[in-house]
Amino acid sequence: MTPAGNPAQPAAAQPLPAGRRRRRHWSMARTAHVLLSANALWMYLFLYVPIALLVIFSFNNATHSLSVWQGFTFSWYEQLFRDAAVGQALRNSLIVALVSTVLSTMIGTLAALAMERYRFPGKMTFDALLYLPIIIPEIAMGVMLLLFFVLMGMDLGLPTIIISHVAFNISFVTVVVRARLAGLSTTLEEAAQDLGANGWQTFRRITLPLLMPGIFAGALLAFTISLDDYVITYFTAGPGATTLPIRIYGMVKKGISPDVNALSTLMLLAAMVLVVLSLVLQRGGDRKPT
Repeated sequence: MTPAGNPAQPAAAQPLPAGRRRRRHWSMARTAHVLLSANALWMYLFLYVPIALLVIFSFNNATHSLSVWQGFTFSWYEQLFRDAAVGQALRNSLIVALVSTVLSTMIGTLAALAMERYRFPGKMTFDALLYLPIIIPEIAMGVMLLLFFVLMGMDLGLPTIIISHVAFNISFVTVVVRARLAGLSTTLEEAAQDLGANGWQTFRRITLPLLMPGIFAGALLAFTISLDDYVITYFTAGPGATTLPIRIYGMVKKGISPDVNALSTLMLLAAMVLVVLSLVLQRGGDRKPT
């Protein structure tokens, strides 16, 4: 019996049976899995459905209502290849991308070797500066480069675009080559020096062949970024230096047409091929010989 004036204390809560706890845990885990899967599906649809529509409607046989499918045709691609302005923009883009890739790959590889293998005063500061082009917004870098060329009295054109692309591509090449270099053992290099090889012979016959997958991957990444860049190129381009992204933007301002879709599809295909080649080279270089 309970004392007068004191209400009866409630009985202690009984724990759930083990089977019921397992069913509740399984239900919560399944709900979380469904929600996460739905979120992932929505994100993939949000990212890739517009790209798929771009590719599909580049083959649309329509001139007025571009959102309505009116048949399959290659005519927009044929018209694109006959466009002299697009051809000139493509040549400019390839010149800029090739030259800037070669220069940035050479400088970025040397920078990666210096940062990974040597100690020198100001190394931390230099390391931070290397990452600035990756971190800062493109529009800020474009304005800074434009001010630099104006202060230097340089006329804007293909040379200024190439210098600008080299300036930001060096960082990407350095990061890729440095990652490859960090995973290499110095055993073979030390063995070569023990056998009488000097520094240059060791680099040419041992270090460079081992670094080549990373160097090629960095070069392909730099080429892809240079080929697709618009913001920095827009600030540093001059008359007669129109690249393909700038040409596409000029075409879009007049209205979206199937030839714009066709040109964008070709650039998308080229970028995908280069990225896949870069990934293949990096993975191939990571495989150890049996």
